[in-house]
Amino acid sequence: MNHLETDQVSLELARRIAEKLRWQPEVVDFARANLVRWSQQNASAPSLLRCYAEWQKILSRPVDEIRDLLCSSSDDAQRLRQNSPFAGVLTPTEVWEVKSRFRHAPATA
Repeated sequence: MNHLETDQVSLELARRIAEKLRWQPEVVDFARANLVRWSQQNASAPSLLRCYAEWQKILSRPVDEIRDLLCSSSDDAQRLRQNSPFAGVLTPTEVWEVKSRFRHAPATA
């Protein structure tokens, strides 16, 4: 996949996570737990720790704001999706379905 396709996949995955958040707001707790674990695992990587801290602030917002950010096409949202703490929220089958759809989509000019 090229960079544009990767961004499209990331956005679609984020949209699906946002939909789960609508009905299961406790998914935010799952993301917070990921950040705690990742911060411990990557304690010597300042750039990752900055990203995790940014996500910690975001996850303290109301769920609707988090959902809006996940689905945003802004540059900041795109950047944040590259290190999404929502890894593991979607099943491997759901992730594969999205990636497969983009891999097999007809090329556009």
